[in-house]
Amino acid sequence: MRPDMKLLRLLPFVLLLALGVSSLSAQQAPPTQDRVSARLRELFPGNSNAKREISDALQAAAKDHKRVLLVFGASWCFDCFALDYRFHQPNIQPLVDSNYHVVHVDIGEHDKNLDIAKQYDTPVEAIPAVAVLSSRGKLLHSQKSHEFSSARSLDPREIVQFLQTWKPSA
Repeated sequence: MRPDMKLLRLLPFVLLLALGVSSLSAQQAPPTQDRVSARLRELFPGNSNAKREISDALQAAAKDHKRVLLVFGASWCFDCFALDYRFHQPNIQPLVDSNYHVVHVDIGEHDKNLDIAKQYDTPVEAIPAVAVLSSRGKLLHSQKSHEFSSARSLDPREIVQFLQTWKPSA
């Protein structure tokens, strides 16, 4: 068999291999562009103004008689994503939406908004950490035992129980 015929017979296999490698690399997004990282950047954008967001949430809560949940976290925290994911589950989201205004407070690399964490007596060594405020801004509860810091493995019933405990009375 002539050498050019051998190459011609191998051409479909080479093309198939090249196509497979290119489609595999196209499916893998760079680490900074995956959906979890993108959602965390949405939750904890680097340019947010947490004090203004808290003020806005308190104004809204005063009007609709809801509580304010301060969720201290960061864009690098997978458990922060896991807690937000749970807040949007069908059995939890209605409880959140009807009783709370949620404010995500970015702590950066433990170097941002620490004054807010201190103001609301919420330790942020382990995150996410949650504080519950009345519609008037009074601290009702802060997580001092890092209850949600392992949100990825937390039983959703514990989140529901927490939200039921701290929702406004009817």
